[in-house]
Amino acid sequence: MSDLVQIEDSVPARRQRPSWLKIRYRSTPELERLQTLVADQKLHTVCQSAACPNLPECWSRGTATFMLAGNQCTRRCGFCDVSTGRPEPLDPNEPLRVARSIQTLGLRFAVITAVARDDLKDGGAAHFAATIEAVRANAPGCRVEVLIPDFKGDEAALQTVLDAGPDVLNHNLETVESLQRKVRPQGRYQRSLDLLAASHRLRPDIPTKTGIMLGLGEAEDEIRQALVDIHAQGCGLLTIGQYLRPSANHLAVERFVSPDEFARWEAEALGIGFQEVASGPLVRSSYRAEQLAGMPG
Repeated sequence: MSDLVQIEDSVPARRQRPSWLKIRYRSTPELERLQTLVADQKLHTVCQSAACPNLPECWSRGTATFMLAGNQCTRRCGFCDVSTGRPEPLDPNEPLRVARSIQTLGLRFAVITAVARDDLKDGGAAHFAATIEAVRANAPGCRVEVLIPDFKGDEAALQTVLDAGPDVLNHNLETVESLQRKVRPQGRYQRSLDLLAASHRLRPDIPTKTGIMLGLGEAEDEIRQALVDIHAQGCGLLTIGQYLRPSANHLAVERFVSPDEFARWEAEALGIGFQEVASGPLVRSSYRAEQLAGMPG
C-alpha cells in the first residue's frame, strides 16, 4: 500500500458508503449480450471506462452510452476514471460500427459521448457529426443525445455537431464555480456556460442539458448559484448526482448527500424553471436519458 493510499484511508470521507449507494450486481442475458456486442465491435462505452455504478441496470435494460474517439483522454480531471494519455488517430469506421450496434440492439434512444480530443483541430466535432448521421441512416427510429466536451469554446465545432441534428445537446458543468480548477483544471466555468448558451441560440429547437455532482465540498449557496447560472443560458434539462471516487488517486468525497437533499435540489431546480430534472445519489449524466428527454422508460 502506497503512502498516498494510507493517507487517503485516514480521511473521514473514506468511511463506508451509506446504504443508498450500495448496488447489487446481477447478470442478465441482455447484459451479457451487450457486453459481447461491445467487445466484438471493439467499441468503448463510458459505462465501463468511467466505472459507472449504474452499468448493470442500464445494460440489463439494453441501453448504453457509447464513447467515441478511443479510450485515452487529453485532459486529466480529478473526478474521472477515464485514462489520460496520447490518443490514437480517429477510426473512420467507428461511426458506422456504433450505428450498426445501436441498430442490432434495437435502441430507441442512444447517448453518444467522447473523450476530450484537444489534439484535434475541431476537438472531434466532425466525428460526433458523422456518428449522428450514421445512426440516422442505419437506425432511423433511434433518438440521439450527444454529451460533448467544451471544444475549447470553438463555436464552429459546436455548430458542426448541431448541424447533424442531435435530439439533445448535453455538456456537463460538473461542479460549482469555486471548485472548477480543482475538479477539471483544463475546463472553465464560464466557457461551459457559454457553450450551453450558444447551443440554445444557434439551435433553440434542440434541448440543451447539463449535469453537476455534489459531495466535492460545494456550499449550498454555490449550488444554488450554479443552478441559476445554468438556467440563464436557456438550458432546460438537468442532472444532479453524487460524486463517487473511482480510486485513491482521485479527489476525495467530502460528504455523502442524502436522498432527501437530492429531492430538495430537484424541487428547487424545477422552481427555478428547468423543464426536467433528475436528482439522486446514483444519477449520472446519461442515466435514463430517454425519460429526461420526454420518452417513456
